[in-house]
Amino acid sequence: MTRVAIIGASMTQFGQREGWIQELLAEAGLACLADANVDAADVEHLYVSNMASGEFEGQTGVMNGLAHDLDAMPAYTQRIDQTSSSGGAGIYAAWQSIASGASEMTMLVGGEKMTHRTTGEATDVIASLTHPAEYKTGVTLPSFAGLTARHYLERFDAPRESLGKVAVKNHKNGVDNPKAQFQKEVDLETVLESPIVADPLRLYDFCPITDGSAALMFCPESIAQEYTDEYAIVAGVDGATDTQVVHEREDPTIMGGVVESGSGAYEMSGYGPDDIDVAELHDMFTILEFLQMEGLGFAEQGEAWKLVEEGYTERDTGELPVNTSGGLKSKGHPLGASGVAQAVEIYEQLVGEAGPRQVEADVGLCCNVGGFGNCVITTIMESGQMEAGQ
Repeated sequence: MTRVAIIGASMTQFGQREGWIQELLAEAGLACLADANVDAADVEHLYVSNMASGEFEGQTGVMNGLAHDLDAMPAYTQRIDQTSSSGGAGIYAAWQSIASGASEMTMLVGGEKMTHRTTGEATDVIASLTHPAEYKTGVTLPSFAGLTARHYLERFDAPRESLGKVAVKNHKNGVDNPKAQFQKEVDLETVLESPIVADPLRLYDFCPITDGSAALMFCPESIAQEYTDEYAIVAGVDGATDTQVVHEREDPTIMGGVVESGSGAYEMSGYGPDDIDVAELHDMFTILEFLQMEGLGFAEQGEAWKLVEEGYTERDTGELPVNTSGGLKSKGHPLGASGVAQAVEIYEQLVGEAGPRQVEADVGLCCNVGGFGNCVITTIMESGQMEAGQ
């Protein structure tokens, strides 16, 4: 199978943006072309990860519009919608297009425009991904997060402060990310005294509503070496689903999609949890960082909170830096862009372009979650100077 390389990446400023979705996608796409030193005419496949341009803006056909704006015709285009894991699904699709030999140059652009809608409107659009049996009762993803967090804290005797420390850590990392929506530190007291959203979770346990876009350029490793000496390899990638009706899960603290996609990515790459040097996890809510750490084998069930308390996931001093970008919590969560931006961070860490966020890393992992674990994509990347599985 062809080894798939990433030779360029970009990310727009995340936050409240004036531009609409088409402009945001083009901004990231043009920057990615420049970073990879690739001519738009050489792009054979162009994928757009986007969850809800129709629902948020009434805009459809964004992938075709992007090909026009980038002058990338006659590239094959496709929009990838897998709810909030659309970015990860786009990575899987782009990897498949190169690994299969269908394309020798594939660009993925993920983006979302959300901030022009009210919080209630945006929450309702996102909640629509739940099963109709749950949606009609008024269930939202924040309510699932609150219920699961309460269950986790009580079942595993975890202190409430441990969740707050996830927010503190990720905000601290976000200070050094010039593209992050929030570039400010918060202390534990501020987190714990912020307004309740879904008990026991408070305002600072949740990511913001965000506009933004991010992009990656994929090609075979043999071609990558014609463009650059510094690239990353997609060593493993896999996707999985869990029950759509969340309350039917046997154990709400186990995210089956995380477990299965992680297992598949580990098997493909030849790596295991102990080999990962840096990870980007989908911290839409602070509790999700715990559940993904456990589902991916970084901690035993019910033990992730202890690693956070011990500083294991700290960027500068921990054994496994988690969310060096600031995570969704600080960087922002523009749905279709989030999974792509996770991979942008891992790429920059592996090629030594993360600036003040830089850690020592040869192997990185990103986990992009759709809904409340309804669908998940896990991607493992390695430095291009390494052979797969080493």
